[in-house]
Amino acid sequence: MEENSIKKYAKLMQDLDLTGLEISENGKTVRLERAAPIGGAAVRVTAPGAASEALAPIAAPDPGLVSIPSPMVGVFYAAPAQNQPSFVSVNDRVRKGDVLCIIESMKLMNEILSEHDGVLAEICVSNQQVVEYGQALFRIRKETP
Repeated sequence: MEENSIKKYAKLMQDLDLTGLEISENGKTVRLERAAPIGGAAVRVTAPGAASEALAPIAAPDPGLVSIPSPMVGVFYAAPAQNQPSFVSVNDRVRKGDVLCIIESMKLMNEILSEHDGVLAEICVSNQQVVEYGQALFRIRKETP
């Protein structure tokens, strides 16, 4: 697929506020995904015929969930040290200000705090994964007041 075509589809995604788009042309499949509204589009090309097995369908966003994005580029750590338990697990109740993880950036350890009260619905990245600015780290089901 031509670079101009990919740019055209990325623009279409932005205009329609889509989080994902899959296009098949000439035996190749290209999937564009946006991790967060402020992030760019990522491109993944899969082999012919592998698209249906390799790519999961895009689910509609749940309005009750809020994402906690990464405020920086760095390495995600789920626990304070290697042999210690994770700060949080799925289905844990979290409060605004609770430590969710650490992101190491430029040799500094930065605690990432919850911005909402609620229940942790999803951990979007794995331990020691490099994360990008704006990439979703967690999804929290907010408590209604």
